[in-house]
Amino acid sequence: MSGKLLECVPNYSEGRDMQKVEQIADCFRGKAGVRLLDYQTDKDHNRCVITAIGEPEALRDAVIESFGKAVQLIDMTKHEGQHPRMGAVDVVPVSYTHLRAHETLMNL
Repeated sequence: MSGKLLECVPNYSEGRDMQKVEQIADCFRGKAGVRLLDYQTDKDHNRCVITAIGEPEALRDAVIESFGKAVQLIDMTKHEGQHPRMGAVDVVPVSYTHLRAHETLMNL
């Protein structure tokens, strides 16, 4: 990876079924311009948080792919956990890793 990098930390409403979590995390694996840094689950809250960095367009595409996978896999009518049920994906913070990337983030 080179050039401008963004970081994204999407939150998914699945923290108990590791097969589903792995399928969502796979959206960030093996993609040119994207690196999966970490993912963590919480069984009580039934949540997974992924941390990934990447070149803006490549990261955007991986994140959108993960949204589709989450919606496909997570049945919110059966979801239980301590966290409010907002959706299969509910919080998607994106930040730039250096000042010049701010303009890129605003244009995505």
